[in-house]
Amino acid sequence: MAKPTFNELAAFAAVAEHLSFRKAADALGVSRSALSHTLLGLEQSVGVRLLNRTTRSVSLTEAGAQLLAGIRPVLLDLDAALDRLAEARGAPAGKLRINANKSATRLLLGRVVPRFLAKFPAVELDLVSDGRLIDIVETGFDAGVRLAEDVPQDMVAVRLGGDVRFVAVASPAYLAQQPVPNTPDDLRAHRCIRHRLPSGKLYRWEFSKHGEEMTVDVPGALTLDDNDFMAHAAADGLGIAYVPQSSAQRWLDAGQLVLVLADWCPPIPGLALYYPRNRHVPSALRAFIDTLKETNAQRD
Repeated sequence: MAKPTFNELAAFAAVAEHLSFRKAADALGVSRSALSHTLLGLEQSVGVRLLNRTTRSVSLTEAGAQLLAGIRPVLLDLDAALDRLAEARGAPAGKLRINANKSATRLLLGRVVPRFLAKFPAVELDLVSDGRLIDIVETGFDAGVRLAEDVPQDMVAVRLGGDVRFVAVASPAYLAQQPVPNTPDDLRAHRCIRHRLPSGKLYRWEFSKHGEEMTVDVPGALTLDDNDFMAHAAADGLGIAYVPQSSAQRWLDAGQLVLVLADWCPPIPGLALYYPRNRHVPSALRAFIDTLKETNAQRD
């Protein structure tokens, strides 16, 4: 059996990470055909099929999963060694991959990213906007950004911005035709604009007041998957929406939306950047964290 080359193993790891030849080829800076040829050569070298391929999907075979488990620590150690060389040069360099949801991406682009890129031009920042809660280690990211309450306990978290508040909002025209809800249970008699999560599940609205917590599976004829769209629909009188206050603020300021159940909608801890606790922290990530902390200090 011919011994696989490093380039072949790195190409395999990229495809296994993205489960997509197109995405892996883009990440590696090669063509899809060249990447496919490399993987076929690797499979011929090891004498076993590593990937299941269809016209729509890519998945690991059992042998492929075993190979990935064996080479991933080696590749991570190599990345760490190369990063230490970058540290010896005195300036962070290389690629930094961060996974975030849309609101976090918007916040980073407005406050942190311009400063970071200006200070560290040798770093290539790959910021992926994704609403799903993913395993950042399993999918090859250096860090992620999510609501602080969603950060896994085995991660280090650094706050991004302040608290956030989810609010129930409706248009004055809608409330003129319906009794104003006084408790979350009253929502069961209203038209609500439901929220479909990236997982496909419908979000159950969560409320809290003086330590009492309530979760309501609200009814409604309209379901959307974007906070801004939900706020817009509520402003158009289509029902009650439950969104981050930032998504509804312009309509609140214009009087096109009003708060309902305001005393049941307290602030909660906001966004946090998080990364693995027990792994080498790349110099580019440390620089990004320092830039984030500087931005937070200026905001405070």
